[in-house]
Amino acid sequence: MYTITFKFEQKGLAPITLQNIEANQSLLEVALKNDIELHHNCGGVCACSTCHLYVDQGEVFIEELSDKEEDFIDRAVSPRLNSRLGCQCLLQEGKGEIVVTLPDQTQFLGE
Repeated sequence: MYTITFKFEQKGLAPITLQNIEANQSLLEVALKNDIELHHNCGGVCACSTCHLYVDQGEVFIEELSDKEEDFIDRAVSPRLNSRLGCQCLLQEGKGEIVVTLPDQTQFLGE
């Protein structure tokens, strides 16, 4: 079971910490199940970059970056070394703490 904290670049949004999150689901799925808005224009199949996020802590608990995901991250707004796509961040079996930051998604409204 995982503890996952979602932080937000968008002003006025406080961090949200979720407890007892089960493995074998993506960070996108976790966000959506807990009413955390994370855009996902392609439906979570690694065909766009709208579910882009930053993994600040706990990257060892999620599936490794694939070449396909890396290609789409290169198209994301403001990619960083810790950039990932929420749809591809599958939680591995185990337990731990994960901290992610969601970019200010208001910048994506034109897409």
